[in-house]
Amino acid sequence: MLEAIKHNMETIAGVAVYPVVSLIIFFSFFIGLGFWVFSYKKEKIEELSQLPLNDN
Repeated sequence: MLEAIKHNMETIAGVAVYPVVSLIIFFSFFIGLGFWVFSYKKEKIEELSQLPLNDN
């Protein structure tokens, strides 16, 4: 079964670009997420962490 998939993928022109694009999207998402997490204000994190404990 893998032989058939490999053969079909080899016949597609420019198929080598897709893994590179996927890798770039993957790393840019997690780098962006890391920047967002580390730049989040500590006051807002404290406020959000206390929400489940509030009786309101």
